[in-house]
Amino acid sequence: MSTDLFNLEGRIALVTGASRGIGRACAVGLARSGADVAVVSRGQALQDTAREIEKAGRRSLALTEDLAEPDSADRVVRLVVDKFGRLDILVNNAGTTRRAPCEEFSDEDWALVLELNLNAVFRLCRAAGRVMLAQGYGRIVNIASLMSFQGGFTIPAYAASKHAVAGLTKSLANEWASRGISVNAVAPGYVRTEVTAPLEKDPVRSRQIIERIPQGRWAEPEDIVGAVLFLASAAAAYVQGHVLVVDGGWLSR
Repeated sequence: MSTDLFNLEGRIALVTGASRGIGRACAVGLARSGADVAVVSRGQALQDTAREIEKAGRRSLALTEDLAEPDSADRVVRLVVDKFGRLDILVNNAGTTRRAPCEEFSDEDWALVLELNLNAVFRLCRAAGRVMLAQGYGRIVNIASLMSFQGGFTIPAYAASKHAVAGLTKSLANEWASRGISVNAVAPGYVRTEVTAPLEKDPVRSRQIIERIPQGRWAEPEDIVGAVLFLASAAAAYVQGHVLVVDGGWLSR
């Protein structure tokens, strides 16, 4: 297979939640594959990501936005198009979680998680989709989760949101596949990030997790990049509505 299939030179990408973890790794990976990359986050380290993109020889745009605000998606997409003239790739990575037993889980935490993990994802897909439909080309990669397939414990809102992201991905693919847009998702397993740090620090839970992973370790954010690059590239031109699991074998157990 020609390596040109994975060449993103000339493409414009937008990655959310890009100040750290999976989002930052994906933004830098897209740049190293040739794309100019706009990055969005509320995190203070967003400029560090932008500098890494520029070190790769690509243009960057750093946007500090709260994607839970309903009007932020349209604003972000407009700023990207104003800067670069188009938008070819959207990676919806921004997300959050809250933990509590289901019987104690508050309405406030439920609303917060669903707003960022689902509503913002839909709004960004909608805004980017309008641009991509006008172009006749686009790649959308939503970041799902193992919890798109399982329920977990003490994370009802997170599990519900990630199940919904998988469904949304399929729904958008059904409508847009014939119009030049590919819509897929990546479902990471247990990745070493700030969000999962409490689990990793729990000696019992961390041991249980590693024992179930055939590969025998937690993922690093960089382990997710290849799957995102594949789905964002010409190599995945006939892949639609798919949720690609990157979990070290967790679901095979």
